[in-house]
Parts: sequence; structure tokens; C-alpha cells
Amino acid sequence: MKNKRTIQARSISQQKTMIIAVAMFVLGFFSGICVAVYKTGTVSTTASKRTTTDMDHAQRSEVLRQEVAQNPGNTSAWVQLGHTYFDMNNHVQAIDAYEKSLELNPNNADVLTDLGIMYRRNGQPREAIVKFDKAISVNPKHETARFNKGIVLMHDLGDRDGAIRTWEELLEINPIAMAGNNHSVDQMVKHYKEGHDR
Repeated sequence: MKNKRTIQARSISQQKTMIIAVAMFVLGFFSGICVAVYKTGTVSTTASKRTTTDMDHAQRSEVLRQEVAQNPGNTSAWVQLGHTYFDMNNHVQAIDAYEKSLELNPNNADVLTDLGIMYRRNGQPREAIVKFDKAISVNPKHETARFNKGIVLMHDLGDRDGAIRTWEELLEINPIAMAGNNHSVDQMVKHYKEGHDR
């Protein structure tokens, strides 16, 4: 009898350990926010950078595709699928997944920002601006949306003044905002105001 209880206790302990491990993985999976690198082609993202292999991404996307097929109203699964495609650099499918999640929850500023990044990478900078503006309307203090809007204005649409205005608005929210690579947004604004192109 004692051995049976010990085995049951050990089994419950192993189950708890597995649940904690899964919870830690999920928490780590969604907790990170990428820091932007101050370069023409790079933007900040609210989707976390993860060190996973292509196989991990493929397996994860397959599981999530099955989940949304069975439960199309699962907003979280659509968002996770969008993030997985984002990490795979699969713009079209990320856009589709994010758009579906926004049909269910249209006021998610983080998803709107990631969607804007995917539109930019898909060669649709004007649509990216629409999504960043929507994210800002949902959350006027959304720094990542403002930073990325400035990037697209400057580097994709050639609107230096619009980019500088956008970054100055960001600095009003956070005077010490960073653009990555040890550059502050303030330094970036000064750089462009001095007439530098890069």
C-alpha cells in the first residue's frame, strides 16, 4: 500500500513537473520583445525572437494550424500561428493569421504592430503605416508602433519629416527610448535633422 502511494505521489510529482516545464516554455515563448537594430532594413517587433530551428517552427505551425481548423474562434492560437510564421519569415501566412486574430479581437495593439511589420516585409509599406496608426489609436503610448512607423516613413516612403515627427512623438512618451545597437531615438532624430541619409 505504501509503495502504491509512493508511486502515485511520484506520478503526480512528474505531472506537476511536466506542467511547470510546459508553462515555462510558453511563458518564455511569448515574453520576449525584440530590440530594433538601427539600420535601414530592420524594424522593432513585439513578436519575441526565439532560438528555435526550422523543424520546431514547422512542427509548431502544424499543431497551430490544426488547432485553428478545429477552433477557428481561438484568438490566441491565431496570434501564436502569426508569431510562428513571423519567426519563419513567412510574410503572407503571418499576415493571414494576424488578420484572422484581429477579426476576433480588433484592438490588440501588439498584433497590429507585428502585422504592420509583416506588411512592410511583404513590400506593402502603406498598409504597414495603416496598421501602425491603428495600433497607436488603440494604445497611444505604444512605443514599438511609433518607432516602426518612423522606420517605414523614412526608409520605405522617403518621408523624412514625417519620420522625425513620429520619433519626436515617441520621445515625448519615452525620452530615453532606444533604437537598438546602443543608439537612442534621440540620437537618431538629431542624425536625420543634420541631414544625414543613414
